[in-house]
Amino acid sequence: MTMSLFKDASLPAITAGFVAVLVSYSGPLAIFFQAAQSAEISNVMMTSWVWAISLGAAVSGIGLSLWLRVPVVTAWSAPGTALLVTLFPGLSLNEAIGAYLTAAVILFLIGVTGTFDRIVRAIPPGIASAMMAGILFQFGVGVFAALETVPALAIGMLVAYLTFKRLTPRYSLVLLLVVGVVLAVVLEGASLDGVSVQLAAPQFIRPEWSWHATLSLAIPLVLVSLTGQFLPGMAILRTSGYDTPARPIITAASLTSLATACFGGITTVVAAITAALCTGREAHEDPDRRYVAGVANGLFYLVGACFAGTIVALFTSLPGEFVAVLAGLALIGAITGNLSAATDHKEHLEASVITFIATASGINLLGLGSAFWGVVVGALAYQLLHRPFALPGRREASSANARS
Repeated sequence: MTMSLFKDASLPAITAGFVAVLVSYSGPLAIFFQAAQSAEISNVMMTSWVWAISLGAAVSGIGLSLWLRVPVVTAWSAPGTALLVTLFPGLSLNEAIGAYLTAAVILFLIGVTGTFDRIVRAIPPGIASAMMAGILFQFGVGVFAALETVPALAIGMLVAYLTFKRLTPRYSLVLLLVVGVVLAVVLEGASLDGVSVQLAAPQFIRPEWSWHATLSLAIPLVLVSLTGQFLPGMAILRTSGYDTPARPIITAASLTSLATACFGGITTVVAAITAALCTGREAHEDPDRRYVAGVANGLFYLVGACFAGTIVALFTSLPGEFVAVLAGLALIGAITGNLSAATDHKEHLEASVITFIATASGINLLGLGSAFWGVVVGALAYQLLHRPFALPGRREASSANARS
C-alpha cells in the first residue's frame, strides 16, 4: 500500500489537501474559538480541543482514503460547533462531552445499520436547512455587530472578503485570514509576540450525561451532522464520480468521535465545504489517484494536531472581534446555501420559515436550546399545514362508501 501511495502521489493532490486544511483553519476553526470564549475555558483546554478535532480529522481521513481508495475529507462539525456557541455557558463543559459521546453512539448505530438514507429522507429538507440557517444566522449578524466596536477592522475584512470572493473564491478564506491578521495588528494593535512553536498537551474531560444536554445538544448535533455535513459531503463524492457507500464512512467517523470526545473533540464528519477541493480535477486528472489528496489532507491535519498550541496562541493573540468577523464571513456561504435550500421547497415554505425564526431567536425554554425548539415547532407546523388528515366522521363515511 505504501509503494502504491508513493507511486500515485502528485503535487496537485498534495496541494489540494494542504489548501483544504488551510481553509478549515481559516474559517470553521474560528467558530470553535467563539465556543471556547462562550465557555470561558483556558488556553490549555482550548489546545486540547484543537488537538482532538485535528487528530479526529487526520486519523479518519487518512484511514478512509487509503481503505476506500477515494478522497475522503473529514473534519469537525462546523454547524455543530455553531450550535455549541448558543448553549454555553448555560451548558457545562462536562455535559457537552457527554452529549458528544451520545451523538457519536447514535451516529455509529445509524452508520453500522445502514439507515442513513432512510433517516435523511424522513426529515423534511426545508425544515433541516431552515434549522441550520437559524443556527448560523447569528454569526452573520456578528460581522455587523463588530462595526460598533472595531469599525475599521470589520469594514476592512468585509471589503477583503468580497474582493477575494470575486477574484479567487476558492482561496478567499485563506487570503482573508492573512489580511485580517495584518489589519488586526495595524489597526487594533494586536501583538503576535506570544506566538511560538508549542506542542499540544491533551486534557481529559470527564463526561456527564443529562437530558438537558441530550435534547439541546446531542440530538440537534446528530441532525445537523447528517443533513449539513454527511448529506452534502456524500453528494460531493458521488457527483465527482465516486459511488462510495455511506455506511463505512459514517461508522468510521463516529468511532473516531468516540475516541476524541473526552479531550474536547466535537463530532467528526465528512467535510462539505472543503471536500470539493480534493475530489475535483484540480486534485488530479485521474480520479483513481485523487485519494492521495484525502491522505495529504489527513497528514496536514496531523501536523496541526501536534502544534495545536501554536494555533491557539495565534488566535488568542488577536481581538475577539477578529474571530467573530472571520467566523461570520466564513459562514456566509453556508447561510446562503441553507436559506436557498429552505426556500426551494415551496410546498412547506411556511413551516421552514417558522423553523428558521424559532431557531434564530435564541430562545431557551425549559433549559432546552433554540435548535431543539426550532425542529419541534417546525415539524409541528409541517404536520399541521401540509400533512393530509381525515376527520373521524369522514373516515367512517369513506369506509361505508367503500363497503357499498
